[in-house]
Amino acid sequence: MSASRTIERLDLAGSAKVPPLEPGDTLSREEFERRYDAMPNLKKAELIEGVVYIPSAVRWRLHGNPHFQLITWLGHYQAQTPGVQGGDNTSVRLDLENEPQPDAVLLIDPACGGQAKFSDDDYVVDAPEWIGEVAASSASIDLHRKFRVNLRNQVQEYVVWRVFDQEIDWFILKGSQYKALPPDAGGIRRSQVLPGLWLDTAAMIRGDLARVLKVLDEGLASPEHAQFVKRLSSSKSGDG
Repeated sequence: MSASRTIERLDLAGSAKVPPLEPGDTLSREEFERRYDAMPNLKKAELIEGVVYIPSAVRWRLHGNPHFQLITWLGHYQAQTPGVQGGDNTSVRLDLENEPQPDAVLLIDPACGGQAKFSDDDYVVDAPEWIGEVAASSASIDLHRKFRVNLRNQVQEYVVWRVFDQEIDWFILKGSQYKALPPDAGGIRRSQVLPGLWLDTAAMIRGDLARVLKVLDEGLASPEHAQFVKRLSSSKSGDG
């Protein structure tokens, strides 16, 4: 820790204030949040298996632009699916040792029967139905520690876009294991948890966002999406 950062956290009496988060710190979730709250200029930090991770600066082609495409796709789905909410870089209290901050989250509104809920202090608590991450490669934490954490906490679908590898992995929870979600005959992956969430992975990888949204619109016009929206509405009204 630099001397300047230490000095910033000393009060007038010379006693230490809240210590800063540092990569590799081993903390409880409560202490992680206390230190994170004391660092308003810190934009992203995660607690994975009790260890603090703070990512490095974000690059354009390896993260920034793919992240934007992912959020655009998910935002379009949310706009046409009442009862589903999305989030960008939202901290999720999965368990006592894990509070990731996924690149993207989709969840069914708790009022409509979703498995996650919102705390009084505005955190997502428990596992969202869908989590997406943008990773540089297969060596990333996203396909190792986070993979195991999401599996254990029963995130229903987990998507990792490996930008350098030019691959998108889409896993779906089957019993106690994640299985790869296969594409259909046309190369389209169709969510089994969020009907109508269709993805042309090849188009997403090559940056053809117009094609990605066209395929999504086809999913949004499908009978299964209409039935899903009807079911969510019925659950919220208490009629089903």
